[in-house]
Amino acid sequence: MTRSPQRVFAARLAGTAVFDPQGDQVGRVRDVVAVLRPRGPHRVIGVVVEVPGRRRVFVPMTRVTNVVDGQVLTTGLVNMRRFEQRSTETLLLAELLDRTVELADGSGPATIEDLGLEQVRPRDWHLTKLFVRRGAAHRGLSGRLRRRGETMTVGVADVTGLTVPEADQAATNLLAAFEELRATDLADVIHELTPKRRREVAAALDDERLADVLEELPEDDQVEILSALEGDRAAHVLEEMQPDDAADLLSELPAEQAERLLALMEPDDADPVRRLLAYDERTAGGLMTSDPVVLAPDASVAEALAIVRRVELSPPLASAVYVCRPPLETPTGRYLGTAHLQRLLREPPHTPLGQVIDNDVVPLEPEETLQGVTRRLAAYNLVSLPVVDEDGHLLGAVTADDVLDHLLPDDWREAEEEVFEVGRG
Repeated sequence: MTRSPQRVFAARLAGTAVFDPQGDQVGRVRDVVAVLRPRGPHRVIGVVVEVPGRRRVFVPMTRVTNVVDGQVLTTGLVNMRRFEQRSTETLLLAELLDRTVELADGSGPATIEDLGLEQVRPRDWHLTKLFVRRGAAHRGLSGRLRRRGETMTVGVADVTGLTVPEADQAATNLLAAFEELRATDLADVIHELTPKRRREVAAALDDERLADVLEELPEDDQVEILSALEGDRAAHVLEEMQPDDAADLLSELPAEQAERLLALMEPDDADPVRRLLAYDERTAGGLMTSDPVVLAPDASVAEALAIVRRVELSPPLASAVYVCRPPLETPTGRYLGTAHLQRLLREPPHTPLGQVIDNDVVPLEPEETLQGVTRRLAAYNLVSLPVVDEDGHLLGAVTADDVLDHLLPDDWREAEEEVFEVGRG
């Protein structure tokens, strides 16, 4: 009995676990690589797999033995060098999702929402089908992308324009394929896109999500994306970012552009960013966030634990509560001490914070150098330290992750180790 050809859809492969012959997970699928020819066939030559360390590598389809039950099974060794797209290759998810094509029957445009891959021979796959929505995507009065028209599955030969990039391509389905990714992983996906596609994806993200992603991108990508946004939207995105990250980004822009964006921001959001910009970036003042967890001494342990439990707080910021006299917005009233999370977990819920603060940790001065901050964090075995002015008012807190960003080389996000040397055909 002849087995029917195996067919899978590319968008459903996004995030799929990849396993080696021993059953160990190698990583997860992030994209599918194909070579598109004007007259076909369109060969699928491999998948881009994210392996531990957030590195993306290429796994050729000749190594894929099966795609079943939400898993990709492989054989042989995998080349662990970072994937670099060649000029003849197309990333199906990054480049073809949301592309507008023309239906060959003359019924008009359609938008690609998924791509069907078919195994024509053992370990030989082609792009054969497109799941499309009739009609081109359009933006309503609100600016949101809207879809209309019926959906259908057509053969690749039944459309034209598949290999022709659009001047302004949407990104709705691309983002849907990666909607479960954390901001840091989505930033890796966006970093690998072309500059044009990066701008299109940024335009499709809401302000809060884009702010989270920008905080994880290399500086060059941050500047490129922010500079491409309309002034008002760029200001809104900066408002959603952590003040220290917004200050770092603005410091990379020309002074006139940075000042223009600060003027467009709400004063309550712009003021802490301006204060941070006044410090050299390699000092405690330049490294700190102006928005740590701050409570009064009469607040209870239960109140503190409820606040540090908030999902939007990073682990370093959630590790300590800074106890100060009112006002509790930075710069605060007099800084009294730090209540560490471990101590809070050991105390009765009704205990006032004033009774559990640690006075042994000497606060940083805003002019303290990066080296001095690093030594102090190491000496106290802490992941965050308070920064106070000469009058003892809390200005912010320096966290270990921000220190690491400045200690690591500029290209640390792309650093890699080459493990296996299996050729790519």
